[in-house]
Amino acid sequence: MIDLKELRENPDRFRNGVRDKCMDVDIDRLLALDEARRAVLMRQENARAEQNRIGKESGARMGQLKGKLKSASDAEKPQLERELAELEAKPTALKAQVHECEVEMAQIEPQWKALWMQVPQPPAQDVPKGKGSDDNVEVRRWAPPGFDFAKTFAENRGFTPRTHLELVKMHGLVDFERGVKMAGTRHYVMCGLGMRLHQAVLRYAVDFMADQRGFSPMGVPVIVKEECMIGTGFFPAGREQAYHIEESARGSGHDLFLTGTGEVGLMGIHADEIVPAESLPLKYCTVSTCFRREAGAAGKDTAGLYRIHQFDKVEQVVVCRADEQESRAWHAQMIQSVETILQSLGLAYRLLQCCTGDLGVKNEDMIDIESWMPGRGELGRDGAPTGAFGETHSASRLGDFQCRRLNLRYKDETGKLRFAYALNNTVIASPRVLIPILEMHQQADGSIRVPEVLRPYMGGIAQIG
Repeated sequence: MIDLKELRENPDRFRNGVRDKCMDVDIDRLLALDEARRAVLMRQENARAEQNRIGKESGARMGQLKGKLKSASDAEKPQLERELAELEAKPTALKAQVHECEVEMAQIEPQWKALWMQVPQPPAQDVPKGKGSDDNVEVRRWAPPGFDFAKTFAENRGFTPRTHLELVKMHGLVDFERGVKMAGTRHYVMCGLGMRLHQAVLRYAVDFMADQRGFSPMGVPVIVKEECMIGTGFFPAGREQAYHIEESARGSGHDLFLTGTGEVGLMGIHADEIVPAESLPLKYCTVSTCFRREAGAAGKDTAGLYRIHQFDKVEQVVVCRADEQESRAWHAQMIQSVETILQSLGLAYRLLQCCTGDLGVKNEDMIDIESWMPGRGELGRDGAPTGAFGETHSASRLGDFQCRRLNLRYKDETGKLRFAYALNNTVIASPRVLIPILEMHQQADGSIRVPEVLRPYMGGIAQIG
């Protein structure tokens, strides 16, 4: 969520942010509701303060008046009774004012909060403007030795590539039919060496982050309360993508949601906490099963392992001081970690600077990493796919947006409470990353060379098939 004080002082920053992210949030309406809410709060507080003052001051006076009435003459009684009635009427009138304010607040606050929660984090100033993914800007690309992006896979390797769908069927690595039988479309069963390769990728990524990058591995819930989804910025905008467990309908106190990324659990660890400044930065990683409804993706990448409802992901988050340069430095380190992993796996890739229209609600900056997948893309003259990039990673800077929603703070060197800054990054997501691994390491006979870094996790197996 955004800082309301900053919104009041610099509304144009947020108007521009909404425009640049191609979103529809009425900032002027929010400002009007905010002003009305503050006015009601002030009236309410003044009325309550007056109630307290009168309660203290009039109690003794009312006692005196009641005492005087007992011995007052008939001529004195009317005046005493009027004064007593006035004193007794004031608390009633103030109570009515407080109630009126409560009624007004009940009408204003839900609208105010709903709008406030929709305001996106404004993009960083150096993020290129654009309407969507087509306007993202390529930063750089890398390919393993001997692979030239200017040539087709067949020209690079001397044979026409098989798609990952053909390869997994050939070697019995994935069973789509039985997955669909059990759970419906976009589900699958990992089999034999397919499951071992899947686990090898995840274990390698966790060990890399823990042993070479010093991140603390954590096991976090993948079923969370709504507050956790709101706090991490996945609600309200992403509600249609989450699987909803309606526990309240069965008598439980709250509903639950399946998370689409380990980021939710990792960031939720310190919600509503003041963490010691000396403990920053917090560096966590997790491997977790992720669930996404893929609402709105009908007919898109329906076959294969690219767009599925359930997958496993190694995620990393960093919670650091409220310092832009420190945040940018961590962002660069996150990206460097992913590049090191992809290069060690022998996968070709490119980095894309996401434009403003492709950032989403919570990000102020985001770099996507797309791996080259020979089995994607348009069909060539020979009837084989010409290859295309597919997103496999995403690294984001969020400023204080997420920590503000989670109420995650620390005390700076002056003792002032500050909302921390947060970053997150996909270290590896499988089985999607198996697509480029299988397709890039396939041999002319259809066998697949296992990348050397994964072989220790595969019991020394160097080749599939």
